[in-house]
Amino acid sequence: MTRYIVRPMQYEDIEAVGEVERECFTTPWPASAYRRELRDNRMGRYIVLVEVADDDPSARSDQQRDASAENAGGVRRAVGHFLRPFGRQGSIATARERIVGFAGMWLMLDEAHVTTIGVKRELRGMGLGELLFSTLLQIAMDLGARRATLEVRVSNYSAQALYRKYGFHEEGIRRRYYSDNNEDALIMWSDVLTSPEFQTRYRAARARLEERLGDLIDIRL
Repeated sequence: MTRYIVRPMQYEDIEAVGEVERECFTTPWPASAYRRELRDNRMGRYIVLVEVADDDPSARSDQQRDASAENAGGVRRAVGHFLRPFGRQGSIATARERIVGFAGMWLMLDEAHVTTIGVKRELRGMGLGELLFSTLLQIAMDLGARRATLEVRVSNYSAQALYRKYGFHEEGIRRRYYSDNNEDALIMWSDVLTSPEFQTRYRAARARLEERLGDLIDIRL
């Protein structure tokens, strides 16, 4: 059975991330932008979704990792992850692995701005985009962000439904925001991330996602 690992993006991932991004967006970032983000932007946090063959040695060795890693509903999340510099730790995708998704955000003071999320077309509808999004929110909470925000195309109803599931709501509009077709963007904001209302909603949505994905997912951050 195929498994999926979520881990920090590395310099060596940029080419593969670009391939996924070109499948997802009409105006993808150039490789130089990602290199600059990983090298220079201390506010940036970028993650990738790696598909791993079940007979991959790294998958077997992971099952023998330190049992002190947090375990919640079959999805493991290492503690203290995103406090480290980016682009220098962790392993890159091997010949038995392929990057099939990515996501990123900027942390500005006490606000987390989700900048990008993409998953290969053939894997959409499985909950993997939601996994990336909810993982970004967890990172934002771990790093002390108070609220989270994003822009989304007015025509992207499926993405809007996902964000509303996690308590995001519309607070404005950016006219002609997308340069490829001059489409407007909705500006969406979360509730206060530490509020009981957001925490209840987040935990319930994440629990349903973890039940759906089960042992297919390994979070290595």
